[in-house]
Amino acid sequence: MQQITIRMPKEYFSRIEQIAKSSGLKKSDITRMAIRKYIEEYSSEKEADLYSKAKHLIGVAESGISNLGQNHREYLIKKIKGA
Repeated sequence: MQQITIRMPKEYFSRIEQIAKSSGLKKSDITRMAIRKYIEEYSSEKEADLYSKAKHLIGVAESGISNLGQNHREYLIKKIKGA
């Protein structure tokens, strides 16, 4: 395993110490996990397709119309005409 030395603001270091005490992990373990999470998220952002970027939005709103997906054109025309 390779070693790295970093400098960070005191508030970051204090927070890592708090997390270490409450979780029973070493500060180095917490730092490794945070770096791994950042690398995974950074890598997936680069490779993500449109669906992956928008999937958290799918199904979050409800229209109350059960067949809106099938008959969206009809509903749209009615909406435009003001019916």
